[in-house]
Amino acid sequence: MGLGPRSAHKARRQFPGAGRRGRAAPGSGRPPPGRDGCPRPPAAAARGEQVPEALPHLSPDALGYFRRALSALKEAPDAAEERDLMVRNVLKEVEAQALALATNRTGSEMLQELLGFSPLKPLCRVWAALRPKLRFVACHRCGVHVLQSALLQLPRLLRSPAEAEEEEEEEEEEDGKHGPLQTLEELVLGLAAEVSDDFLFFCGDTHGSFVVRTLLQVLGGTLLESERTRSRASQSSETQRTSARECKPTDFEVPETFLNHLQDLSACFLKDIAVFITDKISSFCLQVALQILHHKLPQHCAHLCDAIIDYLSSRNSSAGGSPLLLFLRDQTSSRLLEQVLLVLEPARLQRLFEDHFQGQLHSLAAHPIANFPLQRLLNAITSPELLSLVFEELSPALEAVLAQGHPGVVVALVEACRRVGTHQAQVLQLLLEAFHCAEPSSRQVACAPLFASLLAYEVYYELTEEEGAVPAEHQEEMAAARALRDVTVLGSLLLQHLLYFSNPGLVLRSLSALTGPQLLALAQSPAGSHVFDAILTSPSVTQKQRRRVLKTLKGQYVALACSRHGSRVLDAIWSGAALGARKEIAAELGEQNQQLIQDAFGHHVARNVALTTFLKRRATWEQEQNAVAKRRQALNSILGD
Repeated sequence: MGLGPRSAHKARRQFPGAGRRGRAAPGSGRPPPGRDGCPRPPAAAARGEQVPEALPHLSPDALGYFRRALSALKEAPDAAEERDLMVRNVLKEVEAQALALATNRTGSEMLQELLGFSPLKPLCRVWAALRPKLRFVACHRCGVHVLQSALLQLPRLLRSPAEAEEEEEEEEEEDGKHGPLQTLEELVLGLAAEVSDDFLFFCGDTHGSFVVRTLLQVLGGTLLESERTRSRASQSSETQRTSARECKPTDFEVPETFLNHLQDLSACFLKDIAVFITDKISSFCLQVALQILHHKLPQHCAHLCDAIIDYLSSRNSSAGGSPLLLFLRDQTSSRLLEQVLLVLEPARLQRLFEDHFQGQLHSLAAHPIANFPLQRLLNAITSPELLSLVFEELSPALEAVLAQGHPGVVVALVEACRRVGTHQAQVLQLLLEAFHCAEPSSRQVACAPLFASLLAYEVYYELTEEEGAVPAEHQEEMAAARALRDVTVLGSLLLQHLLYFSNPGLVLRSLSALTGPQLLALAQSPAGSHVFDAILTSPSVTQKQRRRVLKTLKGQYVALACSRHGSRVLDAIWSGAALGARKEIAAELGEQNQQLIQDAFGHHVARNVALTTFLKRRATWEQEQNAVAKRRQALNSILGD
């Protein structure tokens, strides 16, 4: 789920690569999500927030101490008792200066990393030290990340009761010294209660909304990848590695009380549904809530979706159409509607389409903002009946949609045809017509590079044809002499979906017609290399068809091995190759053994191929490869059963 505004792209002679969004769309007009991508909150006094009278100061000596302690912790062995003792000692020092650390930029980053090492009780003590100023910390530009990091430790710390009892026995004496300590569950529920009491404030605050989103995930026992990535966007690489470790589980068990509080928070959205639909910052929280409720409490998710649709449908429309259409064209509301479309049940989705989308697909596909909700509608379709209604209305406008710079709509339609299993031959024919390679039939063999680059036939081959003139025949010599054009991300996705169609023969023939250098360029492309994943894994591609495409790469293996993305393609080809094909690959690579060993990527390929053994002990190499082939065959038979 990306965040930020959308911008229109001008239509050009070629089909623009617009329609991308989020991180995949540099220059799309959307600021990156996170602290700098949102408006700054007003002053604390204007928000009614009570700032500490004297914010604790973190001295340079204290900062130096924690920096040295953290460095020592990183160097200590993971299983060492010394490290465990060191963590506890450092976190004892943190307790006294928790607020100062959390609100200092450098101190906040170090505290986040320290929490990644923390056992249960020390983390609870640090949390308890922050609790008196919890509201201030949650809305502080540095403190918010400390609270997020503490919450994201729950998958690691909510462990078996036996382990928790052992730790309680070990620290019983310390508890007596420091007084009763709240459990982690109590601290989380305390935070949930405080957020619930002033829900609108926390959700509407630029930084506080991050805490709400993370809290919703923790209460639901589900960590969303998009939110985990976003929370690490501004951290150092070392901090990112720590965060990745602490966020590894996607789903984890939570107490029943967590789900009860999740229900309470979901009810808070209903009280001020208009704010959460129209306010940019608050809307992010509602979007995350829909995803979590969809996984854990589907009935509450459906209730929330109904409330959103009912509210939007009740607004007045000056255009005389469905009121929902206005919100599909709004930057904030359209984001929320995208998420609603993805979590709706099939019956509700069909009803929503019939009530609000039907008859409007052409205008939505052409709109610079509304085309994104349309893509999500296509992503959510699972029934042949609904796909037929959408396909019948949208398919005649495919070329116009491409020319308007929204190929994402076309890719989503093709992906829906692949997923549902209908209209595949029809959509392929429409694509050939849209890219001007349907007639004469000789042009069809050029479809793969056209799809990959999202360029019409005349643009790709730089032809000048008068309007109304008979299209020229395809010239194979001209095509062979031309270097492959740049492969776009959406073009690569389009080819991948087509290769998973029940009959990918035309696309495979087009790929087979590429020359060795052209196919090499496709494999070396960051986006194009993934086309080979589809060739190698699609159940619709036979072994004969696969060999026909891949044989063109013979003579290009060394160049593949010495390429960042090409080496990955070669590894994938090697993994599925029979012994005879492996001998050919190894023999070709062996001719440039020194070049491979000295190359940053080639030496990994040489190691995977066991090239040294192949060159010096051929019989041993063949025995090893035969053994690998037998193990793979046995594994495939087990998986097949």
